[in-house]
This record gives sequence, C-alpha cells and structure tokens, in this order.
Amino acid sequence: MSHRKFSAPRHGHLGFLPHKRSRRHRGKVKTWPKDDPSKPVHLTAFMGYKAGMTHTLREVHRPGLRISKREEVEAVTIIETPPMVVVGVVGYIDTPKGLRNFKTVFAEHISDECRRRFYKNWHKSKKKAFTKYCKKWQDEDGKKQLEKDFAAMKKYCKVIRVIMHTQMKLLPLRQKKAHVMEIQLNGGTVAEKVDWVRERLEKQISVHSVFSQNEMIDVIGVTKGHGMKGVTSRWHSKKLPRKTHKGLRKVACIGAWHPARVGYSVARAGQKGYHHRTELNKKIFRIGHGIHVEDGKVVKNNASTNYDVTEKTITPLGGFPHYGEVNNDFLMLKGCVVGPKKRVLTLRKGPQKKHLVKVKPGAQEEL
Repeated sequence: MSHRKFSAPRHGHLGFLPHKRSRRHRGKVKTWPKDDPSKPVHLTAFMGYKAGMTHTLREVHRPGLRISKREEVEAVTIIETPPMVVVGVVGYIDTPKGLRNFKTVFAEHISDECRRRFYKNWHKSKKKAFTKYCKKWQDEDGKKQLEKDFAAMKKYCKVIRVIMHTQMKLLPLRQKKAHVMEIQLNGGTVAEKVDWVRERLEKQISVHSVFSQNEMIDVIGVTKGHGMKGVTSRWHSKKLPRKTHKGLRKVACIGAWHPARVGYSVARAGQKGYHHRTELNKKIFRIGHGIHVEDGKVVKNNASTNYDVTEKTITPLGGFPHYGEVNNDFLMLKGCVVGPKKRVLTLRKGPQKKHLVKVKPGAQEEL
C-alpha cells in the first residue's frame, strides 16, 4: 500500500465546516424568492412534518427517451402539512446595513400552543404572554395605535413578513409547543400585502394556497443526528491496511511536524449529523387533502389515482413507522429529504437563483 495519498488524497467537503450541532431545530430560510409586484400577493414558504417514505409506480412521459411510456418505480417522501395560523405581521425598512425591523403587530387572540413557544417551561410559568397586548384590540386608544402602525407599514416598509405557527394538536406527536416562523409575502404592493395580512389574522392557511402540483420547491431542515463518530464514519476516509498498529479506522498522517498544529482541513473524529441543510429542487408529485367531511360523509380517499381507483388513504397499514397516521393535508415529494421521522421541515418556493441551480429536464415533466 505505497503511495496511499494518491488512492485517497482527501475526503469530505470543506464548504460545510464546521461540522457541529445546529443551533436551531427548525429549518431557517436564509434567502427568500425575489419579489415580483406584478404577481398577486402570495406566501413563499410553509412548514410540515416528515411522516416517512413510500414509492410510486407511474408511466413516464418524456418523448425522445428510451424510458418514455414505460413504468417506473420512484421513491417519494410524505410530509404532513396541517393548516398554519396567521398570528402577526412584521414590516421591514431598508437601511444602509440591510433590512431592519420597523413594526410588529400581533393578533388579538393567540392560542396556547403558540404562546408555549415564548416560554422555556410552560408548566411553571404564569402563562401571561400577550395578556396585556391583546387589550390593544379592545380599547379605543389601542385601536388608534394599531391603525397608526398599519399605516406606517404601508408608508415606510419595503418588505412584509407574516408570523405563522403550526397546529400541533392536529398531529400524532407528543409535542404541544408549536413552531413559529416569519414567512415573506411576495407580489403586489406593500399596501396590498398589509391588507392581505389584516384580512387573514387568526385564520388558517392551507398548503394548497401556497404550492401546486409539479412545482419545484426547496426543503430546509436539520439532518438526522448520529452523535460522536470516528473519522472513518464521519468523513468516509479510507481504512488503513489490516496489520496497522493502534487501529486502522484512522487518518495515518494528520500533518507535518511544522507548523506544529493540526490544520482545520484535516479529517478528525467528532459530531456527525444534526446539521442545518437546504436541499434544492424537490418535485411535488401530489398535494393531498386530509380526511374531511363532505355532504355529511367522511371522505378518506386521498391516495387513489386514475389507474388505481381503490378508495384508500395515504397512510399504510399500521401507520407510518415511528410516526403514525396522516390525517391532514400532505405533500408527496420525489426522493428523500433531510431529517428523521417527525422532524419539522421548512418548505420554500424555488428555485431561487436559476443561473446557479441547474434544473434537470425531467423536472418539467407533467404528472
């Protein structure tokens, strides 16, 4: 095994350093789609929970390819997306240093699952969050101040974002504390955006009003955590020969004598997984309706197709392993996404930068 460095000079991408645990459990949107005032006002992101994976059998329609009009099995991920609730609005102004928070207005009634997010320990707290703030909506002076805030947003703000939270009570999860995030509004003028939010305060927004079938979206989340791992598992470096002294799942040379320190780029043991990642261009195969009542009847048929007309739900027999039943609206995405079951995922409209992200021809195929 001479000339080891030529068989594996180095392993692992240095662009994702440092490999340490994410500071946040929920995926953060670090860049939003570019605003286009000519389009109607719309949300640019949503939140969902990973239920698990299954597969689809479909006929490919891509003229010119050998696989066209053949059946193909593809892996898909099911993400449960119960309606989110609008509880506030934030206005941002432009400054020489970037965007700055100008005004924030919350709704009159905020549910307990949202208020839990503002406490470390809800059980031991006095549960008084927003009890004083909600009185603004009840007296005349408070209403005048709110009107001034909305008017100031329309006059000075450049960016409007909505404060929304998920509904944990609709999910088969043990957690009661909702996930809260700001979602940017795109399209229309600033005044139209503010009016859009005012009309929808305390109301539910479904995933059908944000995304559509065949759309390409980005998935932002935190990967599955694996804890402390050795260098071979963490960086996929090549194992040393069988008779190596003091172990073989190691890096043989971690640097020269001088400089007398280990460089940052040398693969070492440490934390593996639980990293914040953004995956681009995930195709939506289907946006399914949850179990609902229609004309006095409970409708559970949300997984049938034109070729398989059997009435059935998307949940497999016995439920999704380590998750349970999917009873709400859901997204079916092609391929896999980050994180384990039950992980909260942020779904963003995409692609963001078309000159940097190459969309494969198969992405344009209509399902």
